[in-house]
Amino acid sequence: MHGVRVLLIGWSSVLHGEATAGDLLSTEAVAQRLRADGAEVDLAWSPAVLRAQGPRGGVLYEDADEVLRVDPAAYTHVVWACGPLTGRPVERVHERFPHARRLAVGVSVLDPAEAAVTGFHAVVPRDAPDLPGRRDLAARPAVEGVPVVGVYLTRGQGEYGARRRHDEVAGALAGWLGGLDAARLELDTRVDPRDWRLPATAEQVLAVVARLDVVVTTRLHGLVLALRSGVPALAVDPVAGGGKVSAQARAWGWPALLGAEEVLAPDGALALGEQLAWCTSGSGRAAAARARREAPAAGAEQLQALTAALHG
Repeated sequence: MHGVRVLLIGWSSVLHGEATAGDLLSTEAVAQRLRADGAEVDLAWSPAVLRAQGPRGGVLYEDADEVLRVDPAAYTHVVWACGPLTGRPVERVHERFPHARRLAVGVSVLDPAEAAVTGFHAVVPRDAPDLPGRRDLAARPAVEGVPVVGVYLTRGQGEYGARRRHDEVAGALAGWLGGLDAARLELDTRVDPRDWRLPATAEQVLAVVARLDVVVTTRLHGLVLALRSGVPALAVDPVAGGGKVSAQARAWGWPALLGAEEVLAPDGALALGEQLAWCTSGSGRAAAARARREAPAAGAEQLQALTAALHG
């Protein structure tokens, strides 16, 4: 493919298009194959998707005014990957790149006679009228390991009065979490069998926690359930001067703890990143495994004191 330069686009390239995980994975599958065959490939993204790509990069396809931001003359080929092959955004490809060879792959064809379809020189669909379905491209490329981060936040705890920093801490964590290359899950320790979005039993909560790589929590029980399950936890105490989260971390001898003042400091994001790096390291995982082994003995002294009080 010497001399072939491809612009790879799709619905994740369009300013107001839909960017799904399937779109991104399908696009990456096509890029891998074309590059393996010797083609030079640029991946075109919408502004929001381009920001999310980080070091993987790409080129901006459309700006805020839907103005084309690439040079059509720079590409010998344009490939549209994934999604339904219909509508004005697809039709504009033919208008914007009239001199390029235009191809589509892994797409759904609704109407083979539609201009969005007929404008391509070749279409390799995943499904189309009167054709058998093909497996989607999103299943194809290998994905690097991305940590799964469970997040337990609280905005309550009015009992701490003027020492509460819950809203400020939650805001700082939200900004920091949004920049992580991680699968983030907002979770809740509350149980409610009336709401399918919430766990109905404590065992269901534990089943989720056990499948996480790390927990970020401002809740005491987010910390406890993580350590009980052998999952490293980055504990953040939202109470100025320290409250029950700090006390619980000390009771476990758990080092990944930050106070509200540390998180809200100018270098708070750096401190959070350092603690998360430790949690996901071998040392952090080993410490969590040790906490899990010690968990059966947790609370023994409290229960013994209760028993003594009952018989006192």
